[in-house]
Amino acid sequence: MLIAQIVLLAGSFVIVFGATWIAMSVLRQNVVQRRVSQINQENPPSVQDNWQPGWLKKIEPIITPLARLSVPKEGWDASSLRTRFMNAGWRAPEAIPIYFGTKTLLVFGLPLILSTLLVGRFDHSQQTLFLSVLFGVAVLGFYLPNLVLRMKIDRRQRDIFEAFPDSLDLIMVCVEAGLGLDAAILRVVEEMRGARRAMADEYELLTLELRAGLPREKALRNLAIRTGVSDVDMLVSMLIQADRFGTSVADSLRVHADMLRTKRQMLAEERAAKIGTKLMFPLIFGIFPSIFVVLLGPAAIQISAALRTLAENQ
Repeated sequence: MLIAQIVLLAGSFVIVFGATWIAMSVLRQNVVQRRVSQINQENPPSVQDNWQPGWLKKIEPIITPLARLSVPKEGWDASSLRTRFMNAGWRAPEAIPIYFGTKTLLVFGLPLILSTLLVGRFDHSQQTLFLSVLFGVAVLGFYLPNLVLRMKIDRRQRDIFEAFPDSLDLIMVCVEAGLGLDAAILRVVEEMRGARRAMADEYELLTLELRAGLPREKALRNLAIRTGVSDVDMLVSMLIQADRFGTSVADSLRVHADMLRTKRQMLAEERAAKIGTKLMFPLIFGIFPSIFVVLLGPAAIQISAALRTLAENQ
């Protein structure tokens, strides 16, 4: 048992030391990079710069061997996970090995650390329970990156949903001022880059695809797939129909913007109507017991003291 403890402690030390060293080497920023970042604060980088952050390039060679154990062999380009990566905004090539490498590291690292902490607390009759706990931790480590990805997708889609009506109003104003649809989208990118970065990135990708010669219908459908927001999908369908039938884009945008405003108002009213129901459980289980203790506590103490005195006198 002593040899097993030494092996587990040594493995935990190697994992913790390696993770700490990787974090220090990746997150540490030298003087030149810090000065360059200060210079570029007034000129925010474009969407291509966000695809290639420096720490991804540094950590990729280290974690790529681990990613080979869990990365899909075939059908990756057409998989739903690739679409989820786009919805989360993870478009860097280094994101794929880092994601699957983190899965592999958590699957083997978390049980090893937990076994080091729990060694000696389970006797031979509890080996099945010990192995079950380690297996549960390994499963948790495998699905933990999926949870992080889901949270990232939800946050980004919420940002796009909140910024989409404002961007649509800007596009409508630019189109009514005489600009074409492509020029109007490019103008919106310049206006929204500082405040609504996710929406600006998607519009900039749309303009880049159009400049590269991709048909407008295909570029718009790619926009709907990348965002995964139903309102954007409806706008894409509307613009494609307007382009096919030759209707006014400005009128179509105005109708869609009015519909989005109505939808946002209805969602706000729905959330406001749910407040009373959601407050019921905190009131019942959190606030009312405290009020009862404050109001009825002194009376209960006095009643118990009076009953104790009456019992003693009898």
